This record gives sequence, structure tokens and C-alpha cells, in this order.
Amino acid sequence: MTRVKYGLTLSNRSVLLGMSTVSEMLDLAVEADRSERWDSVWLGDSIFAKPRLDALVALGALAARTDRVRLGVGCMASMPLRDALLLAYQWLSFDCISGGRSIFVACQGQREAGGGLFEEEFAAFGIDPATRSRRMEEAIEVLRLVSTTENASYEGTYNRFEDVTVLPRPVRLPLPIWVTANPNPAFPKLAERALRRVARLGDGWMTTANTPSSFSANLDAIRRYADEEGRPLDSRFEACLYYNIHVTDDRDRGMDEVASYLKDYYGVEYDRTFLERWVAVGGPSRCAGLIREFVKAGATTVTLRLVGYDEAAQFRRVTDEVLPALVGMSAS
Repeated sequence: MTRVKYGLTLSNRSVLLGMSTVSEMLDLAVEADRSERWDSVWLGDSIFAKPRLDALVALGALAARTDRVRLGVGCMASMPLRDALLLAYQWLSFDCISGGRSIFVACQGQREAGGGLFEEEFAAFGIDPATRSRRMEEAIEVLRLVSTTENASYEGTYNRFEDVTVLPRPVRLPLPIWVTANPNPAFPKLAERALRRVARLGDGWMTTANTPSSFSANLDAIRRYADEEGRPLDSRFEACLYYNIHVTDDRDRGMDEVASYLKDYYGVEYDRTFLERWVAVGGPSRCAGLIREFVKAGATTVTLRLVGYDEAAQFRRVTDEVLPALVGMSAS
């Protein structure tokens, strides 16, 4: 059985929105690093669609302030917009600075509500959004290739190079590369394609806005597709739930704050049914119980984003009241 790991997702966007400061963001990362209850710290990514501190720059700052926790981007939504070879070089440099604590999570952005100025961002880079899936796949292939091979050559649709060695070399191999997939059952062909991509290319899977039932079903599908690919998944494969949390003794008031915060953050007024699926809201025992159900469904890592205007207070409650209730749990 695999011990479940818990990650703290910090907001490098809130700094630009006036909801937090750089110092507050870094201080929370340091606090998580000091607490054995947290295994990793994460930042989000976007360039113009949802402006924030650049993920690579901010992760470098986190690496300089922490010693123990793994550091990841959840997820690299701008991946189709970035030059794949340059991104690989930047990520391997970050891996070096962090002492091999990096976790890369591939992503392609989203058109749906919450995706921000998606069309405008792609237009700014002169890139057709219809090419984003293949661009992301090639970037994954390039990162994996240059992390394992010196004098590497690659011939793709959007990336071509010959006899390139990227320095520095990774601190540890294999370099963890997880792939996002949030399949919508209303579009079964697209859902299958997304899950097959995880099975074919990922060392792990990150997903959000699931129920325990959908999480379990999608994970089973990934395992089945991986077997079909001749790439059966072993115990090192990570199944990661990106989850939101707001700990409160007044659940109705907490739901109001969650809705208000996420509207300020995304510019979207989410309906309560979606928020119930996306955010654990309530007392410590209720929040721990909701997380426990996802662990039973197969989650090996649960990343928790603190949703609320007082991140420091939420951090203390999650660290001191929620995570202790989950000690000893193993992924099924």
C-alpha cells in the first residue's frame, strides 16, 4: 500500500489580484516545509489568460526558501504556448536548483468557464488553439527525451532539433512528468482520448472537479489503457486529486465566502452544485471525511488549495485539524 501524500497549492495569481502578497506566499511555503504533514507545495500557471507571477520564476523562489517538500506546477496550462526545448531547459534548471524536488504536470489550458482570456492568450502568441493538444504532447516528449538522453534529436510537427544536450542534467531519474485529464462524460470520445494520453505519456495523473466515483472509474480506465499500450502502471504511478478546501464551523457562511472568493479569482459565478464537488467546505471532520473518500477511490496525492480571504488561518486549520485526521491512510 502507498502512503497518501498531501500537497499545498499556493496562489501566485492572488498576488496580482491584491488577495495576498509575495511574502505571505513564501511564508506559507516555508511553514509547509517545516511541517511533516505536507509533502509538496504547488503553484498554478498561466501567462495572459489568468495573469500571475510566472510559475517558473516563482517556483525558483520557493526552491530557495524550502529544503524538504517537493515542488510542482499544477498545472502548466501555458505549455502549448512555450517553446518546448526552452521549457525543458528551464525545467531542468529548476530541478537542479531545487535539488531534484521537481514535479512537472503537463496541461493545455481550457476554453471553459474559469479559463480566463483563453482565446486572447493564444492570439497574442500567434498559435491556433486547435493545435494545443499535439503541442502539449510534443513538449512532454521533448522534456522526457532531453532529460534521459544526451545528444538528443527530435522530429515532430511543431518541434525539430538535432544533437542537442540540455544542461544541467536531472538530479534524479526518471524526472516526474504527470499529465492532466478532466474528462467530461458528455463527450466520451474526448474523454477517452484524454485518459489514453495519460496512460501513454504520464508518470502520474492530475485531475480536478471529480466525485470519488468518477475518480475511481477514470483511474481504472487509465490502468486499462496503459495495459493496452504495453505500459502497465506500477506502484510509482501517482493519481493526484487537485482539491479545494475551506475549513469553517459555519458551513453556510463558508459556502458564501468560497463562492465570493472564486468569483473574485476567476470572474465566474459558479453554481453551488459544482462548488460542492470542487471544494471541501465545513468542519475539520467533514473535510477530512471528503478527502478520505477520494483516497479510498485511489488517490495517492491530494493537493489542497486554500480557498478563502485569510489563507494563513486556513493553513493553520488544515495543518492542525484536518491532516492529523488523515494520518496513516494508504491509497487503495
